[in-house]
Amino acid sequence: MSVSYGGDSITFADSSVQSSGWTGFRNRIINGAMTINQRGSSSYSSPNTYTLDRFAFANTGGQTYTVQQSTNAPAGFYNSLLMTNTNSVSAGTTNYQILYQSIEGYNIADLNWGTANAKAVTVSFWVKSSVTGTYGCILRGGSSPTYYVSSYSIPVADTWTYITLTVPGCTTDTWGSTNALGLTIYFDLGVGSTYSGAVTGAWGAGNIFGLTGGTKFSATNGATFYITGVQLERGSTASSFEYRPYGTELQLCQRYFYKVDGTDGLSSVGAGMSISTTEGRIAVQYPVKMRASPTASYSGTIYILNTTGAGTTVTSIAANYGGAQGAMIGFGVASGMTVGAGNLLITASGASNYFQASAEL
Repeated sequence: MSVSYGGDSITFADSSVQSSGWTGFRNRIINGAMTINQRGSSSYSSPNTYTLDRFAFANTGGQTYTVQQSTNAPAGFYNSLLMTNTNSVSAGTTNYQILYQSIEGYNIADLNWGTANAKAVTVSFWVKSSVTGTYGCILRGGSSPTYYVSSYSIPVADTWTYITLTVPGCTTDTWGSTNALGLTIYFDLGVGSTYSGAVTGAWGAGNIFGLTGGTKFSATNGATFYITGVQLERGSTASSFEYRPYGTELQLCQRYFYKVDGTDGLSSVGAGMSISTTEGRIAVQYPVKMRASPTASYSGTIYILNTTGAGTTVTSIAANYGGAQGAMIGFGVASGMTVGAGNLLITASGASNYFQASAEL
């Protein structure tokens, strides 16, 4: 069988065409169906925090929200991200409330942004809110930075609406093409005028991540905002949502954040040895190579299990000697360890007891 390649498509001998240059990663958004929730909380409180995997929320001005993984979703989806406004604060000129995902430069390098060959992209998603109106979706990146403002309408309260937005390729600026930040997609829920821009159909330069005159979801106490099926793909037409196997999506998330907790009982983090009566080293192998050398932390009860089966509670993580694939973690205890003895680092049972490593953008 013969095939011919035509730049953005492959034509087979039977004349069928496979479009899009990427197979298996057409959607540059990770966890767009909101199925992965490694941090495990049933309710995330703002401000400025990662929530469901790869989606973060930032706000200023005293506004408060909870963010949850919900099973309220349109046909074809099981989960959504739900934000609930827990007070009412009008956005001041320099205040903002934004939901966003940052995309690694490697994952947009083929768009050729910053050149004459820049490719258009299409953003699509399902959304519903108790507050109707016109909302903003903004793409921003580059070294300047550079931004593009789009708007969409939620015409009926508490009803799922499918949105598609096409954005022309950006021929200016210098865009990331490494493991650093490449592009960020922002969903404006209440951004003040200082950081807002108008819909012009063109790219602009400046620190803009909101829509001028956009609906201020943040001003309504008790308001709800659901979103799922978020997709950003190369091309000028929205295609059906790209479902990847759950395990594949989890591994994509673990490049940026990895967590071991006691949800299913005692969980092993790694093995090592004691170097003093109060300090030891544990070798941790991450399940996938992370974006960069991560920051390790823990919460709740994790402890050292020695060769006799006795457990000693960890009181600190002293150092992280390692890189993106794994690390030698230094830990501290109050006393009682034997120099040179082998040991395991284990979480206690319960979701609140965990070790985590973060290499988020």
